[in-house]
Amino acid sequence: MSNLSQLEPASLWQLFEKICSIPRSSKHEQAISLWIQNWANQSGLTVKEDKVGNLFIKKPATAGMENRKGIILQAHMDMVPQKNNDVKHDFLTDAIKPYIVDASGNHTNNPDLFAWVTAQGTTLGADNGIGLASALAILASNDIVHGPIEVLITIDEESGMTGAFGLEAGWLEGDILINTDSEQEGEIYMGCAGGIDGKATFPLTFETVPNNYQAFNLSISGLNGGHSGVDIDSGRANANKLLVRFLLTASFDFDIRLTELNGGSLRNAIPRDADASFVVATDKITALKRALSDYLVTIQANFTAVESGIELLLISPEDFDTCWSKVTQVAILRALNACPNGVLRMSDDIAGIVETSLNLGVMQTRGNKFNALTLIRSLHDDGRTDTQQMVQSVFELAGADVSFSGAYPGWKPNPDSAIMQLIKETYQKIFDKVPDIMVIHAGLECGLFKNAYPQWDMVSIGPTIKYPHSPDEKVEIASVAKYWQLLVAVLANAPRK
Repeated sequence: MSNLSQLEPASLWQLFEKICSIPRSSKHEQAISLWIQNWANQSGLTVKEDKVGNLFIKKPATAGMENRKGIILQAHMDMVPQKNNDVKHDFLTDAIKPYIVDASGNHTNNPDLFAWVTAQGTTLGADNGIGLASALAILASNDIVHGPIEVLITIDEESGMTGAFGLEAGWLEGDILINTDSEQEGEIYMGCAGGIDGKATFPLTFETVPNNYQAFNLSISGLNGGHSGVDIDSGRANANKLLVRFLLTASFDFDIRLTELNGGSLRNAIPRDADASFVVATDKITALKRALSDYLVTIQANFTAVESGIELLLISPEDFDTCWSKVTQVAILRALNACPNGVLRMSDDIAGIVETSLNLGVMQTRGNKFNALTLIRSLHDDGRTDTQQMVQSVFELAGADVSFSGAYPGWKPNPDSAIMQLIKETYQKIFDKVPDIMVIHAGLECGLFKNAYPQWDMVSIGPTIKYPHSPDEKVEIASVAKYWQLLVAVLANAPRK
C-alpha cells in the first residue's frame, strides 16, 4: 500500500488514505460516519446528524471574511463496492488498498512518474472520497481564507440518494453549495440527469430434467464495466446482454434448459460478468461448444476497441434435478434480449451529452422468482417517462410484474449562476484556460437539494476520476492538486453578502 501522504496537497491525501481504511459501502456507512463525527469533535468543530444519517459540520469565517456569503461544501460518504472475481475482499470489514501508478498503470515509487492513484482489485472510492477528504481538509486548515463554511456529508448517494431525499430545510444557513462529486478537472457542472430504478419480477415454473441431459455452467467475465451514467456512451459491453444473446440462440438451436441466471451486482454499474447454469442433451454438447467458441470470436471482434479481456468459461457442475420450463425460459430470455440498453438519445441542446440511457444492471435468480433490475437516466422528465413505459411494455408483455422506485429529478442548469461565473473566472485566472461548462449524465444530489433549499446557487467540480464504479477506478494526481488550488481560491473570493 503506497504512502499517499507524500502527494500534494498532503492534508487532503492523508485524509483520503484514512477514509480508504474505513469500510463505507452504500447503506453500510456507520463506521465512516462515526469516524467523521469523532474527528470533527476532536478538531473543535460543531457537528450534527439528522434523522436519516446526514452529517453537518460548521466552521466560522476567518478574520475579515465574516461579511461573505456562506458556502456549503458537499460530498457523500458512501462508495460503490465492486471487485475483480479473483480478489478476496469483504467491503463490510476490509480496507481499500490504494497505490500509486505511473501513466502506463505500473506501480511506481518514483515521484517524477506519479500519475494516478488506484486500488488493488477493487473500486478505489475516489468517488466521492476525494471530495469528502477535500472538505475535511478545508475544515482542518488554519491558513485557508474563507467566509462562513458548512460541510454537508450525505449518506447512500450511490444506491438510492437516501440522504439527499431526506435532507430537511432549516439545517443549513449558507447561500451557495459546491458539490464535489463531478469527475473531470477543467469542467464546471451546473446540471445533471434525473433517474429511476426499475424492477421486473418473473414467476419461475420448473420441470424435471429430461433423461440424457448434462449440466453446465457458463460464465462471461473480463469486461471493463464502469459507471452506468458517465461511461454509458463509451461503447463498453454489458455482460448481461452478451450472455442472454447466446442463451436465447442456444435455447432454440440446442434446446438448453436453464436452471439459474445471474449477472451484474449494481443497477448503476455496467455489468462486468454474468453466469448461467443449464442442462443440454448429451448428443448436442459438441455442437454447443463449437457455437460457443464461434460466439466468443464474434464478440471479441465486435468489441475489440473497448473490451480486450472478454472470456467465456464452460464447466460441468453437479447434475440438476429440475430446470426452468420452456415457456418460462423463452419468455424471460426474449424480454431480456429485447430490453433496451445503453444510449437511447443524445441531447439536442448540448453537443456530445447523452440525454437518455438505460442500464440492464442486474439479473438475479431468487428461488422461484427471477428479477431484472434497470436504471433509467434522462436530462428530461419526458425522456425518463418514455423509457420507463418502454421497459414496462417489454417486460409486462413477457409476463413480468414491473415496478419503479427511487425517482429523482434532474438538476436544471442556471445560466445566470453567480457561483458558476466566479469559479469560471477564477479557473481562467489561475490556469490561463477557460473551463468547460457542462451537464453530466449522472445523478448528482443537487436536483434533490432544491426541494429543501430552492434558493441555493449550486455548482459541481472535482478532479479527474476514470472508470468509477469499477475496479479500474483511478484518480489523476495532478488533477487533485488543481482542483484543490481552485477550491481554495474560490473560498478566498466568496461573494459578499
